[in-house]
Amino acid sequence: MGSNKIYVFAVALGLILTSTVGSIPGFSQKIAVKTNLLYDATASINLGLEVALAPKWTLDISGNYNAWDFSDNRKWKHFLVQPEARYWLCEKFNGHFFGLHVHGGEFNVGNVCTPLNLFGDCRNTRHEGWYYGAGISYGYQWVLGKRWNFELSAGIGYVGSDYGVYEAPRCGAYIGPEHHDYFGPTKASVTFIYIIR
Repeated sequence: MGSNKIYVFAVALGLILTSTVGSIPGFSQKIAVKTNLLYDATASINLGLEVALAPKWTLDISGNYNAWDFSDNRKWKHFLVQPEARYWLCEKFNGHFFGLHVHGGEFNVGNVCTPLNLFGDCRNTRHEGWYYGAGISYGYQWVLGKRWNFELSAGIGYVGSDYGVYEAPRCGAYIGPEHHDYFGPTKASVTFIYIIR
């Protein structure tokens, strides 16, 4: 499917931001590691990192990866990186927040019907390419204990995808390039969170 360099870059960026923010005098730093149960349900490996930037601002970086092939040459291979700046109405890591996110990744999807026709109609063909976009979100986070939180969030926005279309049989012939624009839900999370500090 290609490289997952964007995911590695996003995690590295999160770690750099974490160390930088922690060096600001008088700043009470918090770092959270998270997993989205909705991605888990689709067999997508996922990990999120959220870092406090200011009393009411955090940066959330999430990524997921799915590399599995299914029977009858069906595939839903992809990786996604989705950084989001969040503004909290009361205090960070507790209560209501609004977010602005961007996203990008790579996909190789064939012989399946994707949700909301996200990568075009690939029930009888295979689509392989890149996607990108941005959106806004709303969420709420509950404090479950000293180190554990739970979050629900949803977002809407734009996804553009540029890809090659191939015949559906394994190693099918190249048909041609296509572009697909999508406006609608771009984010959904049911997330367990572990607060590191």
